[in-house]
Amino acid sequence: QVQLVESGGGLVQAGGSLRLSCAASGRTFSSYAMGWFRQAPGKERDFVATISWNGRNTYYADSVKGRFTISRDNAKNTVYLQMNSLKPEDTANYYCATGRSAYASSLYQHYDYWGQGTQVTVSS
Repeated sequence: QVQLVESGGGLVQAGGSLRLSCAASGRTFSSYAMGWFRQAPGKERDFVATISWNGRNTYYADSVKGRFTISRDNAKNTVYLQMNSLKPEDTANYYCATGRSAYASSLYQHYDYWGQGTQVTVSS
């Protein structure tokens, strides 16, 4: 079955950086878009970033545009989220997900498999 394992979360001060990784197995990774979402306590799961199957198309939530970068390495079946200039409002559990198709999408319903999440905490 499809498995997604996130790593790289932690505690960081405001203005700092973290790099999240998501290792995928059980599916032809290079055929599908990938996405990152986040969920803070008491809030809905929100879109963060997405990347198409070949990495040529990426889209970001307005709240992270210019600070976060999504990328993928199809040879390693891994997608990354580089997070710079972190803010306390970025504190959340971050989830990666595989798309139902090759095309990048910000819509939750366009993803079918999800990881367990990795916690990111940004202190002020």
